[in-house]
Amino acid sequence: MIAGHPEKQTDAGRAPSETDGVMLCPQCDLMVTLPDVAEGDKAVCPRCYTTLSTRWVEPCLQPVCYAVSALVMMVFANLFPFINMRVSGIYNQIRLIEIPQAMMNDDYSSLAYLFLIFVQLIPAFCMVAIILLCLNVPLPYRLKVIMGRVIYLAKAWCMVEIFLVGVLVSFVKLMAYGNIGIGLSFVPYCLFCLLQVRAFQCTDRYLFWQNIRPAPALTKTPKPGVSGKDQGLRLCPCCTAILPADLKECPRCHTVGYVRKPNSLQWTIALLVTSIMLYIPANILPIMVTEVLGNPMASNIMSGVILLWEDGSYPVSLVIFIASIMVPTLKILAILWLCYDASGKGAIKGRQDRERMHVIYEIVEFVGRWSMIDVFVIGVLSALVRMGRLMSIYPDIGALLFAVVVILTMIAAMMFDPRLLWDRKQTITNKEPDSAE
Repeated sequence: MIAGHPEKQTDAGRAPSETDGVMLCPQCDLMVTLPDVAEGDKAVCPRCYTTLSTRWVEPCLQPVCYAVSALVMMVFANLFPFINMRVSGIYNQIRLIEIPQAMMNDDYSSLAYLFLIFVQLIPAFCMVAIILLCLNVPLPYRLKVIMGRVIYLAKAWCMVEIFLVGVLVSFVKLMAYGNIGIGLSFVPYCLFCLLQVRAFQCTDRYLFWQNIRPAPALTKTPKPGVSGKDQGLRLCPCCTAILPADLKECPRCHTVGYVRKPNSLQWTIALLVTSIMLYIPANILPIMVTEVLGNPMASNIMSGVILLWEDGSYPVSLVIFIASIMVPTLKILAILWLCYDASGKGAIKGRQDRERMHVIYEIVEFVGRWSMIDVFVIGVLSALVRMGRLMSIYPDIGALLFAVVVILTMIAAMMFDPRLLWDRKQTITNKEPDSAE
């Protein structure tokens, strides 16, 4: 790992330019000159330590190999039985594609669509797009731009690994009722999960867009070590091009952007308020109904946690409690704290305090989507446990409300502009020199 240098780096006397590796940090808006990075290393922002660029061995071929392998594993994962269950001599097995079908049969099409989009369609599209763009397949430029934009917009919504954890949690829950087994598709799906994560990891956004088209030329030389806002420059949020502050549409990817996200705090708080309003009924109303010998029994999130704890499944109970109770609650509180701090009302004491707030933002952005585990668990259970009057499991309204809460909090984190935290620093340092800097 190599830190990018905020000061100017000379290269045979040339002035730095975007093509020479000058980049605006997307998290703190610092202008950084990217150093020469050895294979396997990455350049990070010297102020907020955000990864700016990574140099992989075979940066175009490696993502293609992982993406092709992931697609092959995805095909196998959908062709054969995924998991099976035997209860009192009754045998049932499901394929991946049958999970959304079961939810549609229970009149919960919205949950079925969420599964199809987050676990199947988005990952498949992103893998295909990575293959076509990294191989530089001749395509209309506009199509390349659309695919490139969708890849980085949809990356956060790929929930393949979260679904896999949900399946493992389902195994523990179902062991109390019968014998659980894995089908031929289970191992290919695990490989698909690992390969698609690796394909995303090996795709460097900076080089990715440089291969599509070089960034537009600047009319003035950017100054490393100074924020883009102070130089009248802004970062394209999609392709990382450095643009004049008054240029609304990026000439390379046609994304409309601004120096700072307009009304960022207002949108974030509005989404959080909506999430809180839905979070209360999502925890009170039942998320699934278990029918045993014709007797239905509804359960909400907390009752499911308690039941697992009483059955001795302490690790799984803790996973569900942390992912479904603690994470959404702490995430809402953390984003509210970030909004309060970014609004100028919080007291910033120095660089360590600013870095701590930035770490909180990164944690919030990363862990939020893992709350979908409980929704995927319900999807697996409702599809697999169909034993007639002996035992059946159905989703309920609480699962849909909880999924909406998770999605809204994810969007709220995306709407928050972390550069506002560092803008406060700029204002304060103009009044009082910061010795940490």
